[in-house]
Amino acid sequence: MTGIRLMMVMITLALLQGCATSAQPSSIDNVCDIFDEKRGWYSDARAAQRRWGTPVPVMMAMMYQESSFQYSARPPRTKLLGFIPWRRASSAHGYAQAKNEVWSEYRRDSGNPWASRRNFRDAIDFVGWYNSLSHQRNDIALNDARNLYLAYHEGHGGFRRGSYNSKAWLIGVAGRVDERAKRFDEQLSRCRRRFRGG
Repeated sequence: MTGIRLMMVMITLALLQGCATSAQPSSIDNVCDIFDEKRGWYSDARAAQRRWGTPVPVMMAMMYQESSFQYSARPPRTKLLGFIPWRRASSAHGYAQAKNEVWSEYRRDSGNPWASRRNFRDAIDFVGWYNSLSHQRNDIALNDARNLYLAYHEGHGGFRRGSYNSKAWLIGVAGRVDERAKRFDEQLSRCRRRFRGG
C-alpha cells in the first residue's frame, strides 16, 4: 500500500510540475522577460524561424494577440436564449488559436502528426508554417507582421479577396500586432545574447 501511495504522490507532483511549466508567463509585454522565464521557448521560436523564415518577434507578437500565451485559450461560448452557455464560436484553441481543419493540415504537411496546440514548440512552429504559406500564396513578406496577421485571421483566400477591408476593428488589431512585433524586436535586440543560440 505504501508503494502505491508513493507512486500516486510522484504522479501528482509530475502533473503539477507540468501545469506550472505550461502556465502563462508572468510578464507578457516584454519578450525578454518571457524568454527569461520560459527558457526553452527561445530555442523553440528560433527553430521555427530557421525552418520557416518568420522572425521570432513577428511570431511572438501574433501569438500574444491570439492567446496572450495561454495554452488553454479558447473562444468564448455563445449564449443560448441569451444566458445558457452554448457552443464555442470556432474550434480554435491553444497558444496559436488554430482551428481543427488547418491544424490537421499542419500536422500532415509539417511531418509532425502528434503536434499539440497546447505545446508551445508545436504552436510556434505552426505560426511559422502558416506564415510561410502566406508568403507563398499571397506574396506577403515574412517580416510584414500586419499583413501576415490579416492572412492568419482571414485565411489565405480571404486575404486575397480583401475580406478584412470591411472589418475596421481587424485592421486596427493587425496594426497593434505590427507595433508589438517592432517593440518585441527592439527588446530582443537588447537581450538576445542571454539566450543560447542567439
